[in-house]
Amino acid sequence: MNATPPEPTTARATAGAAGTAEPTVLELGLPQPVRDPGLPARVRIHEVGARDGLQNESALVPVEVKAEFIARLAAAGLRTVEATSFVHPKWVPQLADAEELMPRLADLPARHPGLRLPVLVPNERGLDRALAHHAGEVAVFASATETFARRNLNRSADEAMAMFRPVVERATGAGTPVRGYLSMCFGDPWEGPVPVDQVVRHGLALLEMGCTELSLGDTIGVATPGHVNALIDAFTRSGVPVGQLAVHFHDTYGQALANTLAALRSGVTVVDASAGGLGGCPYAKSATGNLATEDLVWMLHGLGIETGVNLAALAATSGWMARHLGRPSPSRTVRALLGPTA
Repeated sequence: MNATPPEPTTARATAGAAGTAEPTVLELGLPQPVRDPGLPARVRIHEVGARDGLQNESALVPVEVKAEFIARLAAAGLRTVEATSFVHPKWVPQLADAEELMPRLADLPARHPGLRLPVLVPNERGLDRALAHHAGEVAVFASATETFARRNLNRSADEAMAMFRPVVERATGAGTPVRGYLSMCFGDPWEGPVPVDQVVRHGLALLEMGCTELSLGDTIGVATPGHVNALIDAFTRSGVPVGQLAVHFHDTYGQALANTLAALRSGVTVVDASAGGLGGCPYAKSATGNLATEDLVWMLHGLGIETGVNLAALAATSGWMARHLGRPSPSRTVRALLGPTA
């Protein structure tokens, strides 16, 4: 694949009185890193823009654009980039090209050592397809609530768990790690508040069947920091090491960064995010965009937390994708670095 490297950001502040361009904020060394000893030294970003971010787009994105997007994300320093989903094309038409996409990504791990390209699988048939294309990691997607399980998976929450068990057992038996996503952990658009113990019960089921990591999803963006702390504390009291937990926030009410900071203070070191803030959920219309990776990186770098990500290259990548999608990026950091129309 002949992916071109991300172009550097050319955003600059308004020229000074002498007519010379002022340096960008990144060239000035901003944000200024100020370490907080109560926070982790390094955070791994689980980039979901190419899968969760694009799956809700109504206009089909060409497979070559998806491949280029993933290549640019890897070149920007992201080392976990969720590539696609092996779901039935009827349910998510945007990702119907998974078999065509995967061969286009085959050379990326060699070019970017340590790169992980997990894929989502809904059932054993999806696992068969993923393994046939040499997927190194897979993920399953469960629900903490009954209504969303029936709308998203056409079965009860417990029936969905039963469907996932052979998927997880087969994958782990083949040496393929499995991530478990748990949606509606903080609120459901049909059921309202979700009891913490209900979320823990479903999360434990995923871990007990063999998932190596559990991503706690705020699918409709209603979480607040105290709720985040309470849920993570409940999992750790149930014997789950905090190192097995990840968080996945949507920014519907502007709380995603505050919730992320709360999770970091609770010891979480894996955060899901989507380049440019792409995404939503095709089965929950009140779900708006994911936490933008650029906004997350700006905060983490300001806290002196290592990510391995080149923020200028990442913002340029999201601006490039926004142009392909024909609309400005919702990420505030992308707009600040590249201009309001980026």
